[in-house]
Parts: sequence; C-alpha cells; structure tokens
Amino acid sequence: MKRYLMEATSPGYGRERLKTRIRNDRSREMAYRRAIVATSLVGMASMAFVTLFQTGAVRRLPDPPTRRPNFDTATVNTSDEAYSYGMPDGPLTLAMHAANLSLAAAGPPERWRERPWIPVAASAFSGAQAAVAAQYLFWRMPFVDRAWCPYCVVDALAHFASFGLSLPETAKALGLADGRGAPPSRRRRSPRPAPLRAGSDPARPRLDR
Repeated sequence: MKRYLMEATSPGYGRERLKTRIRNDRSREMAYRRAIVATSLVGMASMAFVTLFQTGAVRRLPDPPTRRPNFDTATVNTSDEAYSYGMPDGPLTLAMHAANLSLAAAGPPERWRERPWIPVAASAFSGAQAAVAAQYLFWRMPFVDRAWCPYCVVDALAHFASFGLSLPETAKALGLADGRGAPPSRRRRSPRPAPLRAGSDPARPRLDR
C-alpha cells in the first residue's frame, strides 16, 4: 500500500528527500497547501464536537448567548436530514475534511507539474463539498431548520476556504496560470548578431591577418 501511494503521488522521490522538500519548501503552492491543512483541521474540530453530540457521547453543546440569529445546535443536528445517510452526517463531514487534508499533504512541492491530477482532484473534491455546504448554509439552516448551528457555520467556512485555497495550484496544473517555464525576465536571450561593417560580405568567412 505504501509503495503504491508513493509511486502514485511522488515518483522518483525517496522518503528522506520527500520529507525535506515538504517541510522546508517555501513556494507559494506549498503555502496554500499548508493553509488547507490548517483549515481542514479547524473543520474537523468543529465536526468532532457535532459527532460527539449526534452519537450521544455528549448530551448538549453550548450555543452563543445571543437571541438573534437563532442559534440552536440541537435543532439543526437532530433533524431528519442530519440522520438521512444511515448515520449522522457529522462523521461523514469530518471524513471529508480529512480527505481534503490528505490531498493537500500528498506529493512534493512540484506536484502541479509532475502529478497535475492531484491538485485537480483536490479542487474537484473540495468544490463538491463547498457546493453542499453552501446549500446547507444558505438554504437549509435559515429556511428549513430556521435555526443556526455555530459549529456547522465554521464547518461550511472551512469547506469554502479549502476550495478557494486549492484553485491557484490547480490553475497552474491546467496551464491557466504562469508557471510552465521560467518567467520571461529570467529566460536566456540569444545574443544579438554583431552589426555588419560597410562593404563586408556576410557570406565570406573572415580571415585573421
């Protein structure tokens, strides 16, 4: 299993080299990937509390002490919709964040060039999650449940952030952004030919006297 994953995500990299590159690279792409890791952990933390509540491990989760908007975590997370997957939706959402984190961590810093399918898959996967989170945040909670879950709001924002942070690397992988080659200012320019002297014949070789 380890060998197949290594070959799929980081061909040609030994474990020591891959570890050094992932930990020490300071490229913009790695900065975005590290941000996705951090964002996913925030989303996982929020869904961990919801999972504990939905499975009965804790009986109540605290809500912000405000009257408007109507924060009611229990109403949102014990609705019929929340248990319509054959299980509570909290563990499923937690797993989605874990998948985003894993995709962000997979491969070397140059994976957008060497394995472009990884950033493309990361954007597609997180984009689908962001669409579901948007439906839940902007329709189900305000118009169906008529209540808000602060943990679910954090979860939705984490999905949006993960998707947005994945787009720059995916754009480079698809060739939609600069990066497939050296910037124009750094490309070597061919030397200009020396101007011809008056009366000289360019086809005649020059003989040293």
